[in-house]
Amino acid sequence: MLLPVSALGGTLVGGSQTITDGYAVETWGLTQNATLNIDGAQTLGINASQSTLNANGGATLGISASNGSTVNLTDTTVTGGNARAGVELFNSTATITGSTVTSNNIGLQAAHVVGTPTGSTVTAVNSRFTGATGGARATAFSALTFSNSVVEGTNADSFGLALLGGSASASDGTRIIGGQNGAVLRLEGGVAAGNQLTLDGSSVEGRNGSAIVVDYAGATAPASRIDVLNGSTLTGSNGTILEVKEAGDALMNVGLSNLTGNVQVAGDSRAALNLTQATLTGDVRAEAGGTATVALQQGSQMTGIMDNVATASIDEQSGWTMTGDSQVGDLVLNGGTVRFGADNAFYRLNVDTLSGSGLFAIGTDFSTNQTDFLNVTGTATGNHQLMIASSGVDPASGQPIQVVHTGGGDASFSLANAGGEVDLGAYSYGLKQSDTGNDWFLDPTARTVSPSTRAVMALFNTAPTVWYGEMMSLRSRMGELRFNSQKSGAWIRAYGNKYNVSDSYGAGYRQAQHGFTLGADAPLPMGDGQWLLGVMAGHSTSDLDLHRGTSGTIKSYYVGTYLTWMDDVSGYYVDSVLKLNRFQNDAKVGMSDGKRSKGDYDNNGLGGSVEVGRNIKLDDGYFIEPFTQWSAVAIQGKDYHLDNGLQAEGDRTYSFLGKAGVTAGRDMQLDNGATVQPYVRAAFAHEFSKNNEVKVNNNVFNNDLSGSRVELGAGIAVNLSERWQAHAEVEYMNGKGIEMPIGGTVGVQFKW
Repeated sequence: MLLPVSALGGTLVGGSQTITDGYAVETWGLTQNATLNIDGAQTLGINASQSTLNANGGATLGISASNGSTVNLTDTTVTGGNARAGVELFNSTATITGSTVTSNNIGLQAAHVVGTPTGSTVTAVNSRFTGATGGARATAFSALTFSNSVVEGTNADSFGLALLGGSASASDGTRIIGGQNGAVLRLEGGVAAGNQLTLDGSSVEGRNGSAIVVDYAGATAPASRIDVLNGSTLTGSNGTILEVKEAGDALMNVGLSNLTGNVQVAGDSRAALNLTQATLTGDVRAEAGGTATVALQQGSQMTGIMDNVATASIDEQSGWTMTGDSQVGDLVLNGGTVRFGADNAFYRLNVDTLSGSGLFAIGTDFSTNQTDFLNVTGTATGNHQLMIASSGVDPASGQPIQVVHTGGGDASFSLANAGGEVDLGAYSYGLKQSDTGNDWFLDPTARTVSPSTRAVMALFNTAPTVWYGEMMSLRSRMGELRFNSQKSGAWIRAYGNKYNVSDSYGAGYRQAQHGFTLGADAPLPMGDGQWLLGVMAGHSTSDLDLHRGTSGTIKSYYVGTYLTWMDDVSGYYVDSVLKLNRFQNDAKVGMSDGKRSKGDYDNNGLGGSVEVGRNIKLDDGYFIEPFTQWSAVAIQGKDYHLDNGLQAEGDRTYSFLGKAGVTAGRDMQLDNGATVQPYVRAAFAHEFSKNNEVKVNNNVFNNDLSGSRVELGAGIAVNLSERWQAHAEVEYMNGKGIEMPIGGTVGVQFKW
């Protein structure tokens, strides 16, 4: 052991000394560049001036260091008692690792000597600092750095961290906790120095107050900078994460963090809130005379109220969702979005001036004429869009619904909704500017049929098309029946059809149908010809595409019976069918505001057809077959609704279709004994049904199915053997309001 220049008990003047466990427990005073090494020993209080203290393990009752001293604590316990702080530094430096510091006052204090421009510096890792008054404090020119540590005030009115013109940074999960406020940023008397607090992946909590308080006690000083970064959190029991008062001035930058709580600015104070790739769920409020600014950038989102905010800027990746009436002085939208909140609540945004370009998402209850409202009392400039929420409910009246007012300027507003219209119940409406140029409203005089209505109409309109598409598989069997009508058999058909349907209410829709039919029949020993009685069952799915994200699906399940009479001598035949369907209908509507609505219902259909024709045989196996077919179907009416509130009432749908045509073909015998029958067919058809009424929100629409059409087809029937026959056919149809660019069926039959 080195002998000190002067060592009197616990006093070390110059030189160095090491004490270990078992050494006398006493008070130490270090001066004149003395060095005290503590290795697992216990001491009373230690006072170091222009000296060094190295403690590894052990415990002490408090440390005070001044005049450029250095304190290094590792795995050490410091119990400060009633001293001003457990560890107190004046113009000194400390490195604290894995240690615990407690006090009846302040756990840790880094300070400067009054009148000197330099303070103290503390670096703490994996340590804990607690005090009844506060966890830690730094005065002007002093700096605290915490990593993976806890800084806590334990009394109900305590702070976790206090800065008086000093700086502090907390990283790696450091927790700052105050019995009242988490962090308090004040000024040191006579020193006009702001504070700096940096949180990096750390938290601040006020258990009986605000997370952070900036209080200048009426003095003037530069803004206190607060950086909340990389997942840091702020929690105030009173719901306030930042409170600025008594002439306080705060600049809070939030990056890559999600905060919940309010920002409150008193009447004589200032606060600037900048969010970068961050979120805030809470309000920003400034009392009269106070100044608050908000900047949302690089994908930041705020959800809450802005009240008396002087300036708010929102860039193109960022957005603000209002939760109540708000007031902003200058609103600058650099491509940003302002959402007026929930669909069932309606808010007013008052703005002094509006500039830039942005999107306003507005909600309206058109059953009550309640609406969100943008009110620019001063000048509005720039190009802005309105996304107005769609609804299945019609406007309560035919009066215009105002959504924007400006006090002047050259601002333009247009609808961002798909198609430049807002879907409101049965119709879609456009946006109109007033003659004065300062007001914008929804115009009830310029309307089109809404996608919801067109989806409803399409479902009611499509059932007959589905029914006739399923009948194709039975009509095409006539060639097979003539091969061997004296035996019983079973058959299966697969079919698919595509339709392009135009209507009077929009762009029409496309329908794609596919399905299959199973059947079995047997000859009847009666009459002067060949009678055949059969039963069938099947299923088809039809998908509707109504454009702009609106679609529908009809699943059809059916059973039926058919009776066919053929006379080989004369060639005459009669083919009759009776079919019962169960339809499962589903609509998905893409509305103009990008949302989706849906609805579904089930209904039944019953129909039948009778075809009469004659097969006329010509030379060399050729034949022609003129025919006429008459079909009728009734589809059950149904009342149902979409989940956007639209009500649909469909009357019973009728279809009565007459058709006349001719089939020409040839029977050819192959060397292997098989018979092949290629053929072509042409027909003219007319739909006689005109009035099929549909009500949408009590608005009457007519599903007019009437019109004429031309059908062309070609196919081949093959008699493979006495037991097996096969068939394939393609078809094209075009007429008023409907085109089938392609349809086809293929199947086989087995006789036993």
